[in-house]
Amino acid sequence: MKKIQYLLLFLFLSITSSCVEEQNFDQFNDLDIIPTVEASILYVESPESVINGAPGAVWYIQTFNFDAFSEQFFADNVLDGVITYELENTTSKPLEILFEYLDDAGNVLDTEFFSLDPAPTAVLRRETAYGTPTGRSLDIIRNTSQVRVNARNLGDNNSVSSLPDPMIIFRSSGKFRLRLK
Repeated sequence: MKKIQYLLLFLFLSITSSCVEEQNFDQFNDLDIIPTVEASILYVESPESVINGAPGAVWYIQTFNFDAFSEQFFADNVLDGVITYELENTTSKPLEILFEYLDDAGNVLDTEFFSLDPAPTAVLRRETAYGTPTGRSLDIIRNTSQVRVNARNLGDNNSVSSLPDPMIIFRSSGKFRLRLK
């Protein structure tokens, strides 16, 4: 019986003292959590009939409230990102599109200008980086609270494209890295 007790004591001591490393609970402090988030910013489309019906060269101007970038959590944690613009013109008109980022007071922080030939053309795609060594300042993104789109018709007001459902389509989206921890 004593042999069994010694054997159990030996096993107990072996199990509790072998293969046990000191735990490092400070590892959480060394952890970086940096996800990439992506979202649509703006989508606007306009048929050629609206462009033809507008007197003068400016046929569209609209300012949109856009507080997503200036939201405190985003502004404090954004590391860098890219805004992607896609424009598709299937109208018979040469067009100019001006995309502006505005602060709370309506001051222009940044602009993107696009010149589009009449159809048929390929989809125009542009990427603009923010916060990278070669990109634009992150302060532009952090202070944006409005987005304004201004569109000009450089052609006439009566021609119509031979393509089905001629229109201008403008899409933009953002892809940003955020430091969560």
